[in-house]
Amino acid sequence: MVDIDGVISLFGVPQEDDGGDNAPRGGLHAVDGTVHFLSATAAGHLLELSELYDLVWASGWEERAEEHLPRLLGLPSGLPYLRFGREPGNAGAHWKLEAIERFSEGRPLAWVDDCFNDACHRWAATRTSPTLLVTTEPRDGLTARESTLLREWAIALDYPGTGAGTPAASRAETASETAAP
Repeated sequence: MVDIDGVISLFGVPQEDDGGDNAPRGGLHAVDGTVHFLSATAAGHLLELSELYDLVWASGWEERAEEHLPRLLGLPSGLPYLRFGREPGNAGAHWKLEAIERFSEGRPLAWVDDCFNDACHRWAATRTSPTLLVTTEPRDGLTARESTLLREWAIALDYPGTGAGTPAASRAETASETAAP
């Protein structure tokens, strides 16, 4: 599950003095009349991760992700995207949880976002399938650090074979330990 704002569309425009060689590459693009700094660095990491993951847009951009990001960043076209209800189902629940749970159908998942709340962490800890929450810094987006974490988790999970995965207690630890940078 991939959010866009704060993951690919960064908050602010990176400057050379922000990190030198580590500053995200990318450019300014108008999307439906709003200018976004879209990170080519994040897009490159997503392309690499698409070898291990079925990418799904989990963003308020909904279908606009498909309309704009493949063309602007060279990302694969035809990726599924979630549609969200405008009201969260439960008081205090994160507004994306219902759609993510419905789409995932109990499968293992990693969710990359810049804005998790306590409900997200509780949800991840109680899922019966392996779940990883990966937080990005909104000014940096998806970097090599998060990409490496996602790659290592997917390889260690080795889920597709028998369905045997990490024991439930370890899954909860994984979600809570790696949720924060």
